[in-house]
Amino acid sequence: MSSLRPVSGSADEILALLREWDAASSPPPLVIATSGSTGSPKRVVLPRSAMRASALATHERLGGPGQWVLNLPATYVAGLQVLYRSVVAGTEPVVMEHHDSPGSVWERATHPRTYLSLVPTQLVRQMEDAFAMQALSRYTAVLIGGGPLSPLVRAEAEQAGIRIVQTYGMSETCGGCVYDGLPLAGVEVRIDAGAVLLRGPMLFEGYLGDAAGAASVMRDGWFHTCDLGHVDASGRLHIDGRTDDVIISGGVKVPAPAVVAELERHPEVAAACVVGVPDDEWGERVVAVLVPGGERRQPPDRATDLPRAWWPKAVVWVDALPLLPNGKVDRLRARELATVELARG
Repeated sequence: MSSLRPVSGSADEILALLREWDAASSPPPLVIATSGSTGSPKRVVLPRSAMRASALATHERLGGPGQWVLNLPATYVAGLQVLYRSVVAGTEPVVMEHHDSPGSVWERATHPRTYLSLVPTQLVRQMEDAFAMQALSRYTAVLIGGGPLSPLVRAEAEQAGIRIVQTYGMSETCGGCVYDGLPLAGVEVRIDAGAVLLRGPMLFEGYLGDAAGAASVMRDGWFHTCDLGHVDASGRLHIDGRTDDVIISGGVKVPAPAVVAELERHPEVAAACVVGVPDDEWGERVVAVLVPGGERRQPPDRATDLPRAWWPKAVVWVDALPLLPNGKVDRLRARELATVELARG
């Protein structure tokens, strides 16, 4: 059954509900589940004013409204916003099917401005096909969110003529609220003891049935994210990792994203996830879950610019990283795989 509380149903059903919701005089907030990539999903309450502020700010930053292509689950915030931005823009979204390609979908678009949202994994897979890369270059902008994007991947995409816009946000901010490090109109960013705080008109109302949970992250109008970051001299936000991405191994704090970035630079590694596995000696053992970039499965040499204590003490090879329905790496499942594999010896 389709619904906006919580958001459920097919893309067409959700789109119809969003049109009614946007046209209503005083609609109740919608409710959307988080991805649950690091724990139990939360039910985020999003009022229409917040969703509309987000959609309008996005179009302003991108240069104007256009036609959106949906290639993400509509029941998560990134896909939901593709549909709602279409409602606000008064355009008809194009929904990608399993047999579709970026090129065939773009050809069905009727608006002079076209936008596509992807997660990094989707972009990497498209880059394996020269025809797909050419098709992506036809879009006015390709938004990449839901996780870190390798600078090497971005550079390769941009060299192919693709306009990449890297977004940062979450369900509690109605999706992306910082584009290429710069906050959208009305959004404020603050760093407090390394943690990223956000404030603006696109913030959520709370968590359904969890007032205490909402109070723990909303203080004085600021949303305290689980992300660590810094703002450079030009005012751009850089995400350094998450508080739960820090592995404590032998008393040393190991930032998993920094290790992942180094591993993915290795030619024999196609994709990587770094997790902490319980260990009697180390407390947590740093373990790399790797997808091979070729036929060899040789553990990469330690990067010379990383501390020795950060480098994985074990490697688990997999054919593909476990993913959540929205395309993010399922870090809990990756940790389970690593734990089971290492227990086998």
